[in-house]
Amino acid sequence: MKNDKLIVALDFPSALQGLALAKKLGDAVTFYKIGLGMLTGGGLALANELKQDYGKKIFLDLKLFDIGSTIEAAVKQLSKFDLDFLTVHGDPHVVKAAVNGASGSQLKILAVTILTSLDRTDLDDCCLKGGGIEELVRERAANAFEAGADGVIASAQEINAIRSLSQAQNRLIVTPGIRLKNESMGDQKRVASPYDAISMGANHIVVGRPIWQAHNPLEMVNKIQENILS
Repeated sequence: MKNDKLIVALDFPSALQGLALAKKLGDAVTFYKIGLGMLTGGGLALANELKQDYGKKIFLDLKLFDIGSTIEAAVKQLSKFDLDFLTVHGDPHVVKAAVNGASGSQLKILAVTILTSLDRTDLDDCCLKGGGIEELVRERAANAFEAGADGVIASAQEINAIRSLSQAQNRLIVTPGIRLKNESMGDQKRVASPYDAISMGANHIVVGRPIWQAHNPLEMVNKIQENILS
C-alpha cells in the first residue's frame, strides 16, 4: 500500500482534532495510530470513521496489561472494530491471551518490549532485572514471538538484535522514537531517522509530534517520506 511504512500518531485528546489532521494530510498518509490519550475522547469512533469512510489502516496503541482472562476478553471485543494493529505489553501471558482474543480476525498483536522513553536508569527505578537495554529487548521480543505475537514495538537501536532472532522471521517491527536530524528528542531517549529505522529492518515507523507540531504538517510528512527513500 502506498506510504504504508509511515504511521502517523494522532496524539490528541479528542477525535475531532485527530480527524482534522487526517483531513489535512489526505492521501499522503494511509496509516494512523490512535492511543490511550484519545480513548475517552472518541478514539474508537475515529478509528471506525478513518477505516470505513476514508479507507485508512488503524493502529490502536493501548499497551494492554492485565490477567490473561481480562486481556482475552478485551481483545475479543476490540477485534470487532476492524482494526489492523493492537499493542499489548510483551509479557508472555499477556501476549498469549491477546492472540487468543484476536483469533478469527485480521487484527495483528504487537508486543511492547521496552518503551523508547525509558533508559537503564528508568528500568532500575522500576526494579527490572539488570542488563543492557538491547539484550533485554531482544529477550522480551523472543519471548513475545514464542507466545504468538505478530510483531513487536522497539526502537531502532534494537532492530538488528531482534532481526537476528530465528523467531523474528516474517514478524513485524514497528519503531517509534523517529526524528529527522536536528529535531528535538522530546520525551524520547532512543531515537533514529526514518531512513535509518527502515533500512535497519523496521516495517513501519511511528511519528507524531514532529508532524502535528509542524507549521505545515503535510510538508513534514513529505519530508519524512522522502527521508525513508533517500
